[in-house]
Amino acid sequence: MTSEELLKRVRRIEIKTRRLSRNIFAGEYHSQFKGRGMAFSEVREYQPGDDVRSIDWNVTARLNKPYIKVFEEERELTVMLLVDVSGSRNFGTLNQMKRDMMAEVAATLAFSTIANNDKVGVIFFSDKIEKFIPAKKGKTHVLRIIRELLSFEPTSSGTDLAQALQYFANAQKRHCTAFLISDFIGVNAFEQPLMIASNRHDMNIIQIYDWREKELPNIGLVQFHDAETGQDIWVDTSLRSIRRQYTEAWERNQYVVEQIFTRTGVRKVSVRTDEDYVKALMHLFRK
Repeated sequence: MTSEELLKRVRRIEIKTRRLSRNIFAGEYHSQFKGRGMAFSEVREYQPGDDVRSIDWNVTARLNKPYIKVFEEERELTVMLLVDVSGSRNFGTLNQMKRDMMAEVAATLAFSTIANNDKVGVIFFSDKIEKFIPAKKGKTHVLRIIRELLSFEPTSSGTDLAQALQYFANAQKRHCTAFLISDFIGVNAFEQPLMIASNRHDMNIIQIYDWREKELPNIGLVQFHDAETGQDIWVDTSLRSIRRQYTEAWERNQYVVEQIFTRTGVRKVSVRTDEDYVKALMHLFRK
């Protein structure tokens, strides 16, 4: 992609997603996620009836009087986007590639964040952490994120959700709202790190998939290429048993990840590349 083509795509996505974030998502986003955390405000002298668990023992020892920490509702929100950039995102049979929809969804969330004067950051991951953009405010920052979403090329093609979640939990100490955007194909055991992350933060799952990952068409003998492992295999799609096995493999994977989402209590939506992701995000915000 040339610099000129990239700028045109950035501008096109900016116009579309900024309109969506202002006109549709801002209110939903604000009411759903704003003010969930508590931030430290000040210390003051202990008064009868105060919660003893709030005593600041360091200040108390220094001043020889009991002092407590005062917290207030945290109005400024930090949003972190965890974006899967593994090889399987480079697939799409209708309308657009998965990577393009992932970019639009992430851009819409980013613009919704700055529309509310909040901070947004991104973690790009494959089977390793590819890039970390710390959370900041401002349009210039969001445009940088969009450029990266559109043009970033990972150094690896595999997927390691567990590592991405562990990195996120270590890098983001303060409470935040996080959106994990992935197709959840070829994932490893990630329930424990997702549980840890969801206990500290508001975790939201957005699954992007293509309908041909779920259903194999009858088009005869076809060579398939695994974008994550690089393996090639010939498949006779005219065989009904092969098509059935293909669908069953998808359903097994979906069952496993859905069970993980249920047990960890995270919000989750799935959207196909030929569907309207606006409806999916609205549904997620209202959960």
